[in-house]
Amino acid sequence: MSHVTIGRVAEDFLRAVAAERDLSPHTLAAYRSDLSDLVEWAARCRRTEISQLDRTTLRRYLAYLGERRFARRSIARKASCVRSMLGWAVTRGLIASNPATDLETPKLDRPLPKVMRASDAARLCELPPDDEPLGVRDRAILELLYGSGVRVAELCALDVDELDLRSGVIQVTGKGRKQRRVPLSQPSQDTLARYVHEGRPQLLPDRSPQHALFLNQRGTRLGQRSVRAMINRYLDAEGAPRTSPHGLRHSFATHLLDGGADLRAVQELLGHESLSTTQIYTHVSTERLRAVYEQSHPRA
Repeated sequence: MSHVTIGRVAEDFLRAVAAERDLSPHTLAAYRSDLSDLVEWAARCRRTEISQLDRTTLRRYLAYLGERRFARRSIARKASCVRSMLGWAVTRGLIASNPATDLETPKLDRPLPKVMRASDAARLCELPPDDEPLGVRDRAILELLYGSGVRVAELCALDVDELDLRSGVIQVTGKGRKQRRVPLSQPSQDTLARYVHEGRPQLLPDRSPQHALFLNQRGTRLGQRSVRAMINRYLDAEGAPRTSPHGLRHSFATHLLDGGADLRAVQELLGHESLSTTQIYTHVSTERLRAVYEQSHPRA
């Protein structure tokens, strides 16, 4: 077993996680790239077998990445990927212990998410024209992103039968195929109702049924890239700073907390597994409070 190559373990690990974790193609491609970097470097150092990856060798690898001027976040991601692979190798009996368990990685400053002002977010939702099918669709998308805080991947994956206009909720399938029911704002309900009854039928081709809620001009499921491009197209036309679907999600969460919402409730609405992920929005709110304080108080 000690003669199993690093490259072989990497390939077996990638196949295993692809089957077990339901990873997106983008995430799987990032894993493959990160492990390829390790395999190539180790081969140059005459370390081809998985048993030759000890703690000292891994520290040299991270130092090499630093010398190549990889960003700290990239180095931390690559180290995490290697740690996961070696942990998997332990469970398969390929190595006795994981040498990357306590491997020190660069400390990361967690960037605060960029948040739109409530008035700017509301203005964005009103930019699409409401007199043609694509404009009605775009309004419904923007209201859902800002009014319910769903991820763009979750939005694009929605099917018609997951929308309950009568109850004012949608059933969203999030990361790890976990499902949650998310309430709709009244503007979102109104725009979605109009899209479903008026806009969507005009986008739907007559020849075939389509389960997707949001359709493109060809009558097939709308993609994430198209949603991002749509948002920036409206903002560019206004001469406003660009944002992303995730920027609207950040704004949704921050504006909820600014309005007095409970952190745990926001966690459930966002579909975060850990409360610590949601807590970043409390820092955003604190920064905004400090800015108001410093601008307004004579002793600031």
